[in-house]
Amino acid sequence: MSPAPPFRRLLETAIHVADVRTSREWYARVFGLRPLNPAHDDRLCALDLPGAQVLLLFKRGGTTQPLNFPTGVIPAHDSQGNTHFAFAIDTEALEPWRAHLRAIGVVVESEMTWERGGTSVYFRDPDGHLLELATPGVWPTY
Repeated sequence: MSPAPPFRRLLETAIHVADVRTSREWYARVFGLRPLNPAHDDRLCALDLPGAQVLLLFKRGGTTQPLNFPTGVIPAHDSQGNTHFAFAIDTEALEPWRAHLRAIGVVVESEMTWERGGTSVYFRDPDGHLLELATPGVWPTY
């Protein structure tokens, strides 16, 4: 078997949420993320992440049928339960992030210091997805 061709980076991360508007507003308040799709849909919102990455918010149960657009179709998909993803931050940004989360009422569920020296701060979004702020030293690659 031949090896897979290389890819450049992870472009999109998708989560399924109960209410797209509520989640869009929460991610804007907590992270300053702005929508990429100007026409807000109750089934989908694409949020602009630094580094040319996208966080997709899909309405839970709203994409069990294909999404038809004039230019093509997004195949049906959905997920249940809580997921996890992490945002990379600089070590110097750790304390300002803690202060920001406190100021806007986001409860930090846990913190962990890793063997390589990195720190992870864990908290949840309105749907219970586990979010992490991770400093260098969490993984050998970061």
